Amino acid sequence: MAHSPLEQFRITPVYDINLGGYDLSITNSTLFLFGVTLTIMLFFIAGLRRSSVIPSRFQVLVESSYTFIAGMVDENIGKEGIKYVPFVFSLFVLILGCNLAGMLPYSFTVTSHIATTFALAIFCFIIVNIIGFARHGFHYLHLFIPEGVPKIFLPIITPIEIISYMIRPISLGIRLSVAMTAGHIVMKIFAGFIIGLGAIFWGLGIFPMTFAIMLVGLELLVAGIQAFIFSILVCIYLNDAINMH
Repeated sequence: MAHSPLEQFRITPVYDINLGGYDLSITNSTLFLFGVTLTIMLFFIAGLRRSSVIPSRFQVLVESSYTFIAGMVDENIGKEGIKYVPFVFSLFVLILGCNLAGMLPYSFTVTSHIATTFALAIFCFIIVNIIGFARHGFHYLHLFIPEGVPKIFLPIITPIEIISYMIRPISLGIRLSVAMTAGHIVMKIFAGFIIGLGAIFWGLGIFPMTFAIMLVGLELLVAGIQAFIFSILVCIYLNDAINMH
C-alpha cells in the first residue's frame, strides 16, 4: 500500500483531540485547509495594502480576479446578485487555492475528499434555500412547478423537479472531488513509470516523463476550471433563488 496511487489521499491525524467521545483531531487535511486559507488572506492583504490609482502588477492581479467573478455573477444573476459577489468570490478562491496547493510535491489535496467538497456543497445549498425562502416565502416552492405544464402532468413533473433539485449538492460535491482525485491518480501512476523504467535504463523514463509534464499542465488547467464550474453553478442556483428562474 506504500506505493499505491491512493496513498496520497490518506487522512492522517497530526494532533489528537477527543472531546466528549468525539474525535476532533487535527489532520493533514485540516492543516492544509487552514494553510490555504491563511495564504489566500495574506495574498489579498499584500495585494491591496498599498493600492493606488496607478496599480502595480500585483494589485492588478488581485483586482482583476475580483472583477472577473463580479462579471460572472452579474451575467448569471443580474444587478440583484451584486451583494453576493463576496460569497461567490470566496468560494472560487478557496477552491482554486486548495486545488493548486494539491499540485505541490508532498502536499495534500483537500478537494479530493468527498467529505470536504460535499460539506461545501451542502453549505451553499443551505444558503441558497435560505435566500430563496427569505425573498419569496412559500412561493419559492413554485420553483418545482414549471410554467406552462398542464396540471394533469404535475403529479409526475413535480416529483422529478424536486428530486433533481435535491441532488444538486450531491452532484456539485462529487464533480469536484472526482475531477481532482482522478487527475492526481493518473499523475502518480506516470510518476511510478518514470521511476520504474528509469531504474532499468534512464532513456526509458523520458517517454512517461513527457506525459507527466503534460499532465501537470493539464491538472493546473483543471484546477482552475473546476473552481470556475463550482462557482458558476452556485451562481445559477442563486439565480433560481433570487429571480425564480
